[in-house]
Amino acid sequence: MTRTTATPTRSAPALPEEVDRLLRRMRLPYLRAAAPDVIATAKAQRWDPAEVLRVLINEEVIGRDAATRRLRRKTANLPTGKTLATWRGDESSITTATQQALATLEWIGRAENLAVSGPSGTGKSHFVEALAHQAIEADLRVAWFTLETLTGTIARAKADGSTARTVTRICRADLIVVDDIGMLPAGQDAAEAFYRIVDAAYERRSIAVTSNIHPSGFDTLMPKTLATATVDRLLHHAHLDHHPGRLPPPTASPHRQGSEDLDLTPTRRSPGHQHGILLSAQTEKRRPSNRTSSCPLTWGRSSSARDRRRRRRDSPGRRPRGWGTVW
Repeated sequence: MTRTTATPTRSAPALPEEVDRLLRRMRLPYLRAAAPDVIATAKAQRWDPAEVLRVLINEEVIGRDAATRRLRRKTANLPTGKTLATWRGDESSITTATQQALATLEWIGRAENLAVSGPSGTGKSHFVEALAHQAIEADLRVAWFTLETLTGTIARAKADGSTARTVTRICRADLIVVDDIGMLPAGQDAAEAFYRIVDAAYERRSIAVTSNIHPSGFDTLMPKTLATATVDRLLHHAHLDHHPGRLPPPTASPHRQGSEDLDLTPTRRSPGHQHGILLSAQTEKRRPSNRTSSCPLTWGRSSSARDRRRRRRDSPGRRPRGWGTVW
């Protein structure tokens, strides 16, 4: 059934005073605002009374939904207002299929988590904030924190003994975001606050985190015991995306220019570290022509058997023949 909209008239009569008073008492502000135009249009077009009632109630529902989204966006404390409309997905290292799957928000309905890691400037916070705005538009509740603000919130709750109530209030949100983990040192208080939220939301709410290091390296930021327990719960049901960004083109050192050929090969050191560069130089070109042995201690010297025996005999750490281990 198509939606019927009221056409505003130039001189829509005001509502009777009694009707206006009742609508104010019933707290129907959007219906009261739309009623004069709807009633005038209904008279001119001879609407069915049920259709008039449907249009008026629909206006109230639309107005309340919009007000709820504005309130949730304000209480979510989102930092910059970036949405998917300003997100340049073709320039991100996150695959298009992953971006589209996350934008459906089905993972929030399944209480799954999201961890996005990588160096600064790769769009981690932008993408997660865009998903948060998308969640609010889908009538979901969002709570946005940095690790520092989350630590302060839990610390204030500990001071007045309301830690459990504060954690419960935070976990009422359908999506809890903790941004920029690893930008500042995290002590015992930060690790404890982060663990409390992850543990309380485990398999009940979705948590999205952004960090400049892989979650497996969180033990370098916080005490290992808390880091292990936190990451275990965080990544149990999680979508993990680690993108290192783009490496700058290698530049040759002026001291080595022309003296060696370097093979610059990106290599993954470990899950907890960013991509590095493996410098595999062709060392054969750097060796002097007078080297007669592959051992660096004998370059430029004779490597006869007699010289090798003399060096072993005269070495200061050599034990006399016949020494053994006493058990």
